[in-house]
Amino acid sequence: MSAAGKRTATVTAMVITAVLAAPGAAWAHGVGGSSDTVGGFVWLGTKHMLAGWDHLLFVGGILLLAGGMRRAAKLISLFALGHSATLFTATVADWHVNPVLVDVVVALSLVFVGVVGLRGRPKDWTWFAAAVLAFGLVHGLGLATRLQEVGPPAGGEIPRVLAFNVGVEIGQLIAVVAMFMLGDVLRHYIPRLRDVRLSHAALVAAGTVAAAVLAISSGGEVLRPVQAQAGAGGSCEVRDRTEAFPAGGGHPAKDFFEPGEAVPATSFGHVIGDGYVIVTYRPDLPAEQVSQLRGFVTDPAAGRVVGGSAAEQGEVVKAVHAYRTLTCDTVDPDALAQFTRDWFDDPRSRPIE
Repeated sequence: MSAAGKRTATVTAMVITAVLAAPGAAWAHGVGGSSDTVGGFVWLGTKHMLAGWDHLLFVGGILLLAGGMRRAAKLISLFALGHSATLFTATVADWHVNPVLVDVVVALSLVFVGVVGLRGRPKDWTWFAAAVLAFGLVHGLGLATRLQEVGPPAGGEIPRVLAFNVGVEIGQLIAVVAMFMLGDVLRHYIPRLRDVRLSHAALVAAGTVAAAVLAISSGGEVLRPVQAQAGAGGSCEVRDRTEAFPAGGGHPAKDFFEPGEAVPATSFGHVIGDGYVIVTYRPDLPAEQVSQLRGFVTDPAAGRVVGGSAAEQGEVVKAVHAYRTLTCDTVDPDALAQFTRDWFDDPRSRPIE
């Protein structure tokens, strides 16, 4: 193996080991924040990529298998082409795919590249290049589901999606350069990590564990069609989220906004990417029902929940998180509590530290 391959093997193994050893590691993560500027979306894309351990480990596995700069550059370019295509198309066309299923396939892409490495480098690189492109398309869908959490503002969506993608590529380039630079130093101090089989086996382990955790924690959501998931029952129904909140702003000044108070939509757009649940209600609700909602939202046990009235809302009550929406034709605290518990039990709800 070339010196470049040995360097990448060292860093890949160390990163995987760190991920598996971290007790609080999130298997999937949101964009974390929002912006109202094109430059801000470049930063969001860069930050998201640098925190995207699953994406970066797949890139590391490709580098490890390639064994040379020229082949690695071609394969990474194919991967970038794939995820850029689906990131742009899925976000602009407003595709709503099953995010858990996408995350599971992304995790299994690590298993794929690890198994290929354990079997030995391909003699014919054509089929492997096609697989890299295909997984790139899936990784792009995963990036799109995260960007849809932010909800780029209407009228400026395309520039911001392109800016986010530029940020993703910047983050990926930074990570690739860091792998080679760190690998050049660390391989001299940790001889055991020079064994490339350790890196390949660790990729298989990381991908298998991540896929299993996602499938189990989703409660079967990975198997449900996107547009046919079960409702909450009674007076409430659960569906896939279609609501978008304008980007920009910081955290809301308070948790609950009374009828007639201006709801900070941009602040709500900011925190939904941080795993919050947003509760909105019609401003003409009776005072007793408003009091019920106020008590639910401001209860310290509720966690990351904010709420306020929405003048144009048809439903009596609506609760929204990054992926799902609960609509109710009456105030139902039990349904709201179950909806929020289900979300906070999902690994994807954990904010990036």
